[in-house]
Amino acid sequence: MKKLSLYVVLSLLFLAGCAQGQSKDYTPAKLPALKPGEAVATFAGGCFWAMEEGMNQLKGVREVISGYAGGTVKNPTYEQVCTDQTGHAETVQVYYDPKVISYSQLLDAFFAGHDPTTLNRQGPDVGRDYRSMIFYRTPEEKAQIQAAIKRTNESKHYPNPVVTEVEPFKVFYPAENYHQNYFALHPDQPYIQRVSLPKVEKLRKAMAGHLKNNTALTMID
Repeated sequence: MKKLSLYVVLSLLFLAGCAQGQSKDYTPAKLPALKPGEAVATFAGGCFWAMEEGMNQLKGVREVISGYAGGTVKNPTYEQVCTDQTGHAETVQVYYDPKVISYSQLLDAFFAGHDPTTLNRQGPDVGRDYRSMIFYRTPEEKAQIQAAIKRTNESKHYPNPVVTEVEPFKVFYPAENYHQNYFALHPDQPYIQRVSLPKVEKLRKAMAGHLKNNTALTMID
């Protein structure tokens, strides 16, 4: 269940909904094989349910896997990560065609799809497991990340400066199967409607020219 440390009333609503419809398949998902010409990018931007869905809607993205990165515990479970003691952040790994969408454009989607200026917090989700973080694989990616941070700060889109952590990629652990494609499988779940959906809509608006499908998403009143 998502940790909702603020707003007790909202916590009860979201946690009650989160327990409904979840699969009992706690087996870690399998990482897809990288296809010829593909690249992979790894981002942490709060709850992976929203970030996975947002990235998945971009042209050129073949698959997005939710998981954990940035910590010290091998093969962590969701319950372990939620204790905020493993060092991991909820993370997504994006498999994409750089001839269709560039790494720089993925960075734009990442900064649009969450608030990169709140330290160890995304909305009601609080803890280092919800921190904003980018894992680079090459010096070129690191330079593009730094340029994107500078671009985001200079845009004044957010009132506060970006606090996104930037680290070299080491290892990514896929999350349990029941977390994969969670947004699409549970569209009516209260947490998805109230917390995840606004983030996905924000990313879609910022990346309107790069979407696979322009059909608007729907929020339940």
